[in-house]
This record gives sequence, structure tokens and C-alpha cells, in this order.
Amino acid sequence: MSGSIPFYQKHHRHYDRGYRSKQTESKMSQYQSSSRYLAGSSTSATSRSRGLQISSHSGLEESRLSPVPKRAKPTYLAVDKENQIIGYVVPIFRGSQEFATGLSDTEEARVRDTAAYMARRDLFTSGVEMERSEQISRKEAMRESAERISLSKRIHEHEEHFKRMNEDSLMHAPEFVIKPRSHTVWEKQCVRLHCTVSGWPDPRVIWYKNNVALDPLANPGKYKLESRYSVHSLEINRCDFDDTAQYRVSAMNSKGELSAFASVVVKRFKGEIDESLPAPRHGPVSEYGITFQTHIVEKFGVSFGREGETMSLGCTVIIYPALHRYQPEIQWYRDDVLLSPSKWTHMHWSGDRATLTLTHLNKEDEGLYTLRVTTKSGYETYSAYVFVRDADAEVEGAPGAPLDVRCLDANKDYIIVTWKQPAVDGGNSILGYFVDRCEVGTTHWIQCNDTPVKFARFPVTGLVEGRSYTFRVRAVNKSGMSRPSRVSEPVAAMDPADRARMRGTSAPWTGQIIVTEEEPAEGIVPGRPLELQVTEATKNYVVLSWKPPGEKGLEGVMYYVEKCVAGTDSWQRVNTEIPVKSPRFALFDLAEGKSYSFRVRCCNSAGVGEPSDPTEATTVGDKLDIPSAPGKVVPTRNTDTSVVVSWEASREAKELIGYYIEGSIVGSNVWEPCNNKPVKATRFICHGLVTGEQYVFRVRAVNAAGLSQFSQESEPVEVKAAIGGGIPHGVLPEMGPGGNVGRLTAHRPRWTGTHDTVQSLPDTMQKCNKKAQADTEAREGAGAASSGLTEPVPVESKNKGGKRGSVSWAPDLAKDLVSESVSGSVSNSPTDIVTAAHLDPVTAEVQEQAVESANGPEAGRAPSPAPPYGITVLECVRDSMVLGWKQPTFIGGADITGYFVDYREVIDGVPGKWHEANIKSITERAYRVSDLKENRKYQFQVRAANMAGVGIPSLPSETFLCEEWTIAVPGPPHDLQIREVRNDSLTLLWKPPVYQGRDPVNGFYIDIKEADAPEESWRGVNTKAVEKTYMKIKNLKEGETYVFRVRAQNKAGVGKTSDVTEPVPALTKPGTKEIVVDVDDDGVISLNFECSDLTPDSKFVWSKNYEEMTDTSRLTVETKGSKSKAVFNAPGEEDIGIYSCLVTHTDGASSSYNLSEEELKRLLEISHDHKFPIIPLKSELAVELLEKGRVRFWLQAEKISANGKVEYVFNDNVLSQGEKYKMNFDKNTGVIEMIMESLTPADEGTFTFQMQDGKATNQSSLVLIGDVFKELQKESEFQRKEWFRKQGPHFIEYLSYEVTPECCVMLKCKVGNIKKETSALWYKDGREIKADEHLGFTEGVLKLEIAQISKKDAGVYEVVLKDDRGKDTSTLNLTDQGFKDLMNEVFSYIANSSTQLKITSTDEGIRIYTFVSYYNDLLQVTWQYKDSAIAFSDRIKSGVVGEQLWLQITEPTEKDMGKYAIEFHDGKGGLKRTVELSGQAFDDAFAEFQRLKAAAIAERNRARVAGGLPDVVTIQEGKALNLTCNISGDPVPEVTWLKNDREITSDDHCILKFESGKFASFTITAINTSDSGKYSILVKNKYGTESGDFTVSVFIPEEVGGKKK
Repeated sequence: MSGSIPFYQKHHRHYDRGYRSKQTESKMSQYQSSSRYLAGSSTSATSRSRGLQISSHSGLEESRLSPVPKRAKPTYLAVDKENQIIGYVVPIFRGSQEFATGLSDTEEARVRDTAAYMARRDLFTSGVEMERSEQISRKEAMRESAERISLSKRIHEHEEHFKRMNEDSLMHAPEFVIKPRSHTVWEKQCVRLHCTVSGWPDPRVIWYKNNVALDPLANPGKYKLESRYSVHSLEINRCDFDDTAQYRVSAMNSKGELSAFASVVVKRFKGEIDESLPAPRHGPVSEYGITFQTHIVEKFGVSFGREGETMSLGCTVIIYPALHRYQPEIQWYRDDVLLSPSKWTHMHWSGDRATLTLTHLNKEDEGLYTLRVTTKSGYETYSAYVFVRDADAEVEGAPGAPLDVRCLDANKDYIIVTWKQPAVDGGNSILGYFVDRCEVGTTHWIQCNDTPVKFARFPVTGLVEGRSYTFRVRAVNKSGMSRPSRVSEPVAAMDPADRARMRGTSAPWTGQIIVTEEEPAEGIVPGRPLELQVTEATKNYVVLSWKPPGEKGLEGVMYYVEKCVAGTDSWQRVNTEIPVKSPRFALFDLAEGKSYSFRVRCCNSAGVGEPSDPTEATTVGDKLDIPSAPGKVVPTRNTDTSVVVSWEASREAKELIGYYIEGSIVGSNVWEPCNNKPVKATRFICHGLVTGEQYVFRVRAVNAAGLSQFSQESEPVEVKAAIGGGIPHGVLPEMGPGGNVGRLTAHRPRWTGTHDTVQSLPDTMQKCNKKAQADTEAREGAGAASSGLTEPVPVESKNKGGKRGSVSWAPDLAKDLVSESVSGSVSNSPTDIVTAAHLDPVTAEVQEQAVESANGPEAGRAPSPAPPYGITVLECVRDSMVLGWKQPTFIGGADITGYFVDYREVIDGVPGKWHEANIKSITERAYRVSDLKENRKYQFQVRAANMAGVGIPSLPSETFLCEEWTIAVPGPPHDLQIREVRNDSLTLLWKPPVYQGRDPVNGFYIDIKEADAPEESWRGVNTKAVEKTYMKIKNLKEGETYVFRVRAQNKAGVGKTSDVTEPVPALTKPGTKEIVVDVDDDGVISLNFECSDLTPDSKFVWSKNYEEMTDTSRLTVETKGSKSKAVFNAPGEEDIGIYSCLVTHTDGASSSYNLSEEELKRLLEISHDHKFPIIPLKSELAVELLEKGRVRFWLQAEKISANGKVEYVFNDNVLSQGEKYKMNFDKNTGVIEMIMESLTPADEGTFTFQMQDGKATNQSSLVLIGDVFKELQKESEFQRKEWFRKQGPHFIEYLSYEVTPECCVMLKCKVGNIKKETSALWYKDGREIKADEHLGFTEGVLKLEIAQISKKDAGVYEVVLKDDRGKDTSTLNLTDQGFKDLMNEVFSYIANSSTQLKITSTDEGIRIYTFVSYYNDLLQVTWQYKDSAIAFSDRIKSGVVGEQLWLQITEPTEKDMGKYAIEFHDGKGGLKRTVELSGQAFDDAFAEFQRLKAAAIAERNRARVAGGLPDVVTIQEGKALNLTCNISGDPVPEVTWLKNDREITSDDHCILKFESGKFASFTITAINTSDSGKYSILVKNKYGTESGDFTVSVFIPEEVGGKKK
């Protein structure tokens, strides 16, 4: 390691000391001598053989020093005791020798001579002559440098001239030749950022500070910008703290833009001296120019102790040369953490021995202890492991004590205590833990929890603010209580802000300003707390945190915490007695499995404020799951008393604390812990084992939730030293206990073992052996646990006398030849896993020998892999060749993690010595072997490595000539793999050729043939070249065995064929499953693959487009048992492709799924439906009216759970239960309803029901505005009135009319809620109608019958019901249109009762008529002839006789023949009756008419007595009788009088006269009794005879009187 300043500072003037200000220079000079952060010394001694040699070049380069061994890489971070970064440390860069000394050439030479003399005296024995160092004149060096610069400038100008001549090559975008570098400077110093930019046209350069352009004119003197010869600089004058920023320089021309970034950190001193720098040295410093050699001897080894004991660790330290006043820095580390003196650890340095005393061992003290001795020349370290076992339990079967008790999140009200579970549970599972507290200054321990807690974290409450406490933890099982743990560090019960104020009010060096709270205002109720959240939740407690409100009020606020069971609105105050003082709180006694919401209120003397926003529902339960069991455990021999145990990490482990390892002698079934403090690595050396015994091991993981199940037991391993030796003191030194590269050492382990062939060891490996051996002599095998599994390498041992030809897998030989552990394994496809039957006989024999050796006597651990085979050349250039090979048929007991390639030159057929081509393992099955010689012949061999070791090499390959390929076509593709073998298809994968040919490869062709077919049977699968390196081959014949090969093409043509794949039968293996796409209830899209043929080593390997996915930002893979799931994090177009899954260590289990654009769209739609599910509805939101005018809004969901919630919203305002709104939610039927008592104008708007059931939501709205709302409101008011009306006597059916079949009009109404006292009154036009027989009041029906309705019956009818409960009125308007409608209904009844038209004859003509059941004078009818209305005249008339309606045709003729009809009008469609008067009907009617007419004439002209004669005439005797009668007839009839039927003639007594042919008189002049009798008059003509009779009675007056007497 060079002692000069870093290379990047040599050519920057502002890093020389002369550039610094005098003030800064004097300040820094105090720290130069002892600072651990110096890049190196300004002068240094050379090696012993060369003496003291000093060389200077232009005053800027220092002497070249011999390498300083074990030099730590300088760090520029300042850390505290807990390795937390607290700031930066600025290194004090030393300038060149010229600026450091300031001496002239002569003085400088004198100093050099003096220094050489002192070095010879101190470093070398007497008698040894030393060479004087060569001196180069400073002037000569400067002259040579100037000449070189001048020549370079001339060449550069010459090149620039020719560039300008060629404009095409001139134009290019800006490029940063030298980018600006970040700086850390002290306050008030100047700093310069500079860069070199190329580009044409010349770029324009702009500087930015935090993306804001810098303007030197805006800040005069602050910034200075310069641009010279493409070098651009920004100088910041007198930096202050505000100059700490990110600076960007942007270069832009017409071809593009480019930016570069650099950061400037400005540090200021904290007080007088920065604590991050070492203290200044006092007194003379005499060690300059001396290289110290440090040796650690008499070392402590792996140590074992028991809790409660005292242990001392010590080493003797020899530092040469020994200076009287020089003291090295002695530091002790445990697990890479620096230890400080305390009551638990005492440190002592006696001048030659360093001692660390552990005064009271606890399991916290277990770990890797490292002694670090630091001098100015470097440091030396030594490490060994210390194991601490549990003390004897006080109760037999009780568990071990917990460990590592710490306090987190301390505040006024509670402190969270954490611890780690013990490895020993006493044979019974641990039931939980008890936490005890003790106030500092007392010895009284108080138990904090009544019931044991299983979670290794617990908030302790009930503390007194401001007091300090310590804590301890005890474990308990059914046997009893463990011993208490080591007590924690004291911690005060106060808020962090108060604790910071107690430390001091000065701001740190970062410039942070502590702002205290403002004085609160008086009389103000505090506001709402802010940002309330659940920071931690277990089944025992929940921790809340929040921020104080902005308005705090009169004094410092306190808080009330409230809880509420999810789904209810019942808030319950948790801390009812004492308010919380700090903005954090722990809640206990919550029901496990229930969900709660929380909120917080502030309070002060002014009152209690409004509550904060509630938290989301939090389910009480452990959020952290117990980790899954670790994977396969592999033990490997190490020493006679130790074994290296490696295992696969737990796949499902959150917040992992580490692992516990247990070992057991085979057959004893007694398990003992190998470590009592969890280790985070996945590799651990178990010490203290019995030599020669067989042991098995198991591992389990631990986190705060508990300990996992044990892993499967390992294979037995015998405890004895490995063939190549082991790691005697701990574990691999390169790796720290946490699995990180150790910060304390740069040593490598020793190289031991024997090689496996007669060939000599590669040169590089021999060099590594020599160096490792020297390192090991200085420091024997100290180490720390390794998180990665190293890969051992077989080596040849000359100093051990190992037997040639034997095979050794030394697990401690990994890191010098193997890179860091390779995550994952080299995938093994069906073509990778072949049988020896497909190999050549020699290769097969080697493979079989490798497998046999793995199962032989030395198989005490997992075997290493068999050798690879099939080595081919993929590309060849002048000095390198690219090789390819096939994976071994047997991979050993673990996955292959890499390959090693050896090569040897073959001269005239004689092979030379083997050389290793790669020191670090390679994971690909292709490798470029470089540094070969052109036109030479070479052979190659390859070895495979896994966790168990490096296998034997393959057989030497064919002899290949190293000559450059010049063919135009591409080389062969390689690494052909076959996946997804099915009955009719398979997928072929390959890698493109390494040799591209003249042009890039633009496609591939795949050939296929049956395995047993001849070579000429090869045929192409694709006729058009494919660009991808995979192809699914279809249409295979089931059961047929195929082989494949691939050819690449470019523009020049098709290249060489690849190697032929192994034969593959087209058969779907039993149990084969395909990838299934799934969308869960949360809308998460995943690909799922299941394999039933898993082995313990099997892994699921997911690929996209057949390239393994390492970026987890798009896809997250989860594997549980035999199922693996690939979850899309944010599905999008970037995820389109073919996804495949391969299961390693199986018989080719694989499948693929093509995610096309259409399929992605479909899945996204399903995902959206699942992510935002909709609650299905049977019916949308509807409204209906209930009794009393109430309004019901309701809907029905098809299905909703008991956790469903509904919000009722009106015009974006949430409604709540009250007098106006009544809500009901029947979760069984899904009916949701809201009832309003009435509607007011303010209720016009939109009503919405918002439903939520888990993640499913839905809403339904109903808009009630405008006419719709008015109609609903009107109907509601009507229904309301109706309800009140029906409380008394009321009309069920209002007054209406009904026409009976008899054409009577019946007015009726139906009434209800009546009683005896109820009266009913009828009114017409306001006048009461007197009751008659038509008025009825039976069975709740009132009737009024109108028998023969007429116009006089028109009017307004009204019925009034009334009693003491009220009255009701019903009105029927039978005027105008109402009466017309009534009559139309009557007319309809009349029309329907009419008979068919009939024809009859009269003496006047023909009559057509119909009968109706009832005739009304208002009935309107129309007579029609031939469908036209008849115009009535004297000849054609119509009329009504009773119920007969007729049409009379007088003196009909043939013209009157046709169809006649009568039409009844009822205001609707009417009714028409028709008859046909023609043909026979007319003839018959007309004949009858003629007959009747003749009879009528005869009747009219016959002789008749018209009247005038009485029936009886009583007359007094002596009186005269005179009777006259009318006589008619044509011709004039003959008149004859008869008395007592005898004709009489006229005489004086009886005078008979017939005058004018009309009047006949009968006169008796003096009547006497003899005239009494029956008289008749007889008239007669040719048409007939008629008589008239009368009786004459004559009485004597005396007879009358006598009778009276």
C-alpha cells in the first residue's frame, strides 16, 4: 500500500497544503501526526533489501513504499457505539513532499542522508552494507515533464487540426472526460469543482446548485466560473454551511446535452475541537519514517464459559522497532462492535500484553472477540470465538435465561422492552416471559405483567415521569421460572425531546436548530391531535402514536385515548383516571381477534378538545409470524473438535433475529445447543465436540414472535480434522457475524489439501498458497460466522506431504478461488440431467468414479459434483478462446454454484502444465480463456463446485488451435436446454453464438430428427428465422424420441450447427401440472405452479421470456411447500411476455404461460372487479309511500354479510338516525330502508345509499327534483290527510254511480269505521234529499236509486257522514259532462238491450222496428238507408211507441228496397242494428201491405153507428123521447129501426128520420109504458152492417113515489 496521497489528488493544486490558508494549516497541523484517517505518510521506509529510497517526480509524487500488510481501508464516516452513523470525518490530506517540508535541494538531500542512517541503525544488523538511493535532479525531472507536456500539446493540436478537416467525425454530443468530484471541506475554506468536457461544436457549460442555475453576478465574490481548454471549473469562496448542496454541471451543444453531479459537504467545528478527530499529539514525535511490524503471540483460543463466571482473554503483542514513548492503539471488538470499558468488560494494556476481562459472563458476551492493534503503519488483528453456556437452572427443567434485554421508544408513559429468546427451553416449550423493573438507586424488583407474554417485546407502563429504570426478563415453562436475564441499561421515563434538552441546548455541528414549543395562549381548548396511527400491534397490546395539535391552549396538553369496536359507534375512554402526557400510548386487555378503531382527545384546564380522526380498524393479533424452519443442513469436517454447519436460510422470516444450532451424538437423542446467542449467518462452526463421534445437527430460526420449528436433521458427520486442515478458532475471517464482510481484517485462510490428478498445481494457486501460509503464520484462524456458503477448491499440498491422486474438499479454501456465495443454483433442465449412457465410455467412467467416490468411505458430508463434459470451442481470436461445456450428470449433495477452468499448452503432442483460467468461480457454462498465444494448441478441463466442495476435473478436451476465426457466418449456438416436455410439444432454449461473424446475428433455425434416424433425416422446424433464443416446438408424435440442434444466421448466411441435444421422448410425465393464473379477492394477479415431485433441494425458478427474473419490482415470488406463486406487483404492458417456472432437482418439472396483451387486458378487468368489488343489488333505490304519508326509500342487496355498512347521503351530506330519519338495515334479507315522516320543500334533491361490505362497495341514487318531487310531496300530503280522515267515519269508496240492467241509475258509496250514532245525509245541489224507500244504509254501503233518469235529475250529489269523531264528505258531480257520461252509459245499456230489426206491413206501408227494454227520451238514434242517414218526409217517418222504435215507409215502391239500419249513440262506439229489405222479404211485405190496405178501405167505408145512443133510457110516462145518432158509410147505408128485434116504421107516435145521410133520429112524442123495450138501429151498405142497441124504460110518477115511501 502506497504511503502517498491518493491518486485522484495528485494533480489538483487545491489539495496541497500550500493552497490552504495559514489559519487552517496551523489548525490542521495539530492532527496530522496521529489521525487514523490520513491517507499515508509523507515519507516512508522502503524494503530491507533496498534500503531507504526516496524518489520525487515534479514535487508531487512520493516514494514508492513496500506494501503495508493488513492495511485497513480508511473510512470517512463517524459512528457511535451502536454503529449508527452520526456524521462525516474529513481526512487531512497530506500534500507532496515539497510543500510538506519546504526544504531546498541541499537541505533535502541532507535530511535524506540522515534518515537513511537512522533507518540503517534501527532496522538492520551491523555489517550489512546499504545502497544509497538514487537521486534524480528536480530540475531534470521538471525539464523532462515540460518536454512531455509540450510534445503532448503539439500532438493534440495536430489531431484537432485534422478533426476540423473532417466535419463528420467532428460533430458529436458532449462527453465528460473528467467528471467533477465530490468534496468535504471545513467551513470558511474554498473549494473548486472542475471537469473536462469534449464535444463539437464546443459545448455550453452551465453550473447548477440544487438544480438552480448559478449566477456569479448575483453573488459577487462568492462564485467564480472559469472555462479554459475544455476544462471548466466552479470555485466557491469561503464556504459556509449553506453551501452544502448537490452541484450539477450541464454541457450542451447542437448534438445533445449531458450532465454530471458532485456534492459539497461543509463541516463546522463543534466547540474547540471536533470530537470526530483524534486528539493532538504532545511532545516530540519520533516514529516518522519508520514502518512498524506488529506480531500477536500467545493468543487466546476458542473459549467456553458459563453464566456468572469470570473470563480473561489476552494476547502478547510484539511491536518492532520498540519506541519508548510510542503507544499503539489497542481495541477490542465483539462481533465487529467496538467494546468500551464498563462494569461488564475491563481492559488492560501493560505495554506488551492486551487483556480483556469479562467480569460476569452472560450469554450476551458470546461472540467473536477480536483484538486490533493499530500503529501508524497499519493494524494487526486476531480473533477467536467465546461460547457462554447457561448457568444451572434453579428449578430442574426450567428454561434458560433470556438475553439482550434492551429498551426502545422510551417516553413519559411507557417504555418498550425487547429481548431475545433463549436457546434452551428445558425440555418443555416456553409459555411466555415476565418483565421486571427496578428503579435506579433501589434494589426492589417489580413484576410488570401478570400473565406471561409470548412476544419478545413488551411495553411497560405505570412509570414515574423523570425517573430512571432498569429491566430484566425471565422465561417460564411448565417446570418453572428461569434465572433472570442480565439487566438492561438504565433509561429515563421521559419524552425524547425532554431528554435531548437535558443533554444540552447547543446545536450539533450539522447546523440543526432546536426549536422549543411556543408559550401556549391562555384559555384556548386544544385542537385535534394529528396523524394518529397504530405503530405496533400484538395480541397482548397495541401501541398508538400521534402528533400534538397546533393549538395547545393554556398549558402543556394531556391526552385521553378512546377505543371503539369496529362496526359500532360506541366509543369508550381507555385512560379514564389519568390522562396521557406523551403522544404515545400502549393499550392492553383487548380481545384477541376483534377489530378496534382508536382516537385521541387533547385536554387542558380550558377543557377537552375534539377527537382526532379515528384509525383504521386494527385486528388484535400478532402481525409478525413465527419464521419458517430453515432449509437443508449440511455439516462439513473442520478440526478434531469442530464441525462447520451450513444451512439454507428460512424462506419466510420477517424481522429475523438469527438462528440457534443444536447438535446430537448419533443414537443418543440428546440435543445440546451449539450457540446460546443467535447468529444471523447461515454458516457456523460448532466447537467443543468429541473427536471421533458421529454427530447430527439441526437449526431453527428466531424472531420476536418466537422460535421456528427445527429443520430436518443433517446427515451424520464424523468429528475429525479435514484432510486439508480446518479453521481452528471460530469461523471464516472474511465474514462478520452478521453475514457481512468483516471490517477488521483482510486476511485469507490457509490453503491446504491435495490435488486430484498427477498434473501440477496452477501457478496462481501456488502463489495464493504461499501468501495464505504467510498470513496464517501471523494470525491463526480467527474468524467470524459466514452468511454465505463458501466453495472449497481442491489444491495440492507440498508441505503436508499429501498423497498425489487423492481428492480433497477443504471447506476452508473457498474465498481465494471462489467468489462470494452465488445465490441460487445453476438451473438443471431435462437436457442438463442426463445419464452416463449418453456419454462416451471414458467420460462415463469418470462420472461413475466421481459418484462412487462421493458415496465412499469419505462421504461424511454432502458429496461434490461429478465432472462436466462435452467441452467445445464457441469462439476463437488471436489470444483467447471461448469454451462451452455441459453440466455434470451428478451434481452432488447440493446445487452447483460455479465452475473452474484449467488449460494447458500442447507442444508437438506433449501436454504441458495445467494453469487455472479463472480464480473466481463462474456460474455460466461458457467462459473466455484469455492470455493465450496465437497459433498454439491447447487442452482444457473444467471442474464443478458446490457447497460441499470442488469436484474432480473433467477429462482433457480435444486439442484446439488458437487462431482467429475469420468466417463471415456466425459460430454455433450453445447451451441448448429442453423444457416443458409434453406429449405433443416441448420448449427448446439456447444461447446465441459467441462468435457473431461479419455481421450481427439476426435469427436462428431449429432442426429436428428422430433420435435413431440417420443424419440425412434432419429437417427444419421453422422456415423463417426466429429472433428469440427459445421456441416452442409443436406437433410432435407422442412417445417418439427426438434430438435437436440450432443454427444461427446473419447477413452472410447460416453458420455452424450447435451440439445436438440429448434424446428427449415426447411424453408428459405423470403428475405434470401447468401454470394457473389466478386473481384473488384483493385483485392480485398471480401465476401459480405446483410440483408434487419435490426433493429437499428443489427450488422454483421463475423466468420471463426464459430469462431468470432477478428484479422483484415487477414480480414477487412466494413459495410454500410444493406450490410457488409469482405475484404481479403492478401489472402493465411491461409485463407482457412468456412466463415459465422450472423446478430444480426434479425430472424436468416445468411449465409456461403466455401473457399476451389481450390476456393482460382480461386479467386487469377481473382484477379491477375483485379489487373494487360491487355488492350486487336485487333492486335499485326506490321510493314508496306508507300510511300517514310517510316516505320510504329502500333497496335490496342480493347478499351482504354481517359486517356490511351503509351510509345514507342526501345532497352529499351524511344523514343520521333521528326524529326525521329512521334507518333500518336487515342483513338477513339485504333490505336497506330509510323512512321519513313527511316531505318538505327542503327535501328536494338526490338521495343515495352507499354500501360497504369488506372491500365490496356499491351505491344507488334516486333523484327527486322538479315535478317528480312535487308529485311525490303532493301524494304524501294526501296520504297523510287520508290517514287522519280514516280515524273517524269515512268513505272507503267515494260516491259513484252504477247503471243496472233495468237502466236504473244507482248512486252508491262504501263507508267504514261507522257506528250506530253515525248519520248519513244525501244532498242534491245543496238541498237535502228526503229519505224514501230508495235510501239504504246496510252493510256499510249507501245507495240512492234513480229509476227513470232525466234531465231534471242532473245536479251535484253529496253524501255527508258524521258522528262525534268527525265527518267525511263525498261528492259526485252529475252536471254537464258528468251527466252526459252517465247518460251515455244508460244509452249503452239501452242499445245493448235492443232486438234485431224486424219488418212488418201496415195498411199504410212497410214498417221496420226494434224493441228496447227501456226507452229514454234523451236517447239518440239514427236511421240509415244504404249506410246513409235517412231524410224524413211525409212518406218516411220514424217514431217510438212504448219501447218500440220504428221506421214507417208509406206506399212503398221498389225504390225503397235495400239495407236499413238503426244506430244507437252512447258517446263511445255506439251500436248498429241492420236488416235487408229486398227480394222475397220486400215482396212478402209489399203483398201484405196491399192486403191490409184493401182491408182498411173496407173497414173505413162500411156502414157504422158512430155514437149518440145511450145504453139505457129511463123516462117518465107522458114525456117525449128524442134520440139522435151519427151514421157513416159509403155508399150511404140503409137505416132500419127495431124494437124487441122487430122492425118498426115511422108514425106519429114514433117518428123515425134519416137526414143528410149522416144523422138518424128516433122520437116518441108521448111516451107510455108500452113503449118500454129494447130498441136497435141497423145500418147496412155493401161493405157491411152494424147495429146500435139501447133500452127504454118508462115509469109512472106515482110508482116512483110509492116506492120512495
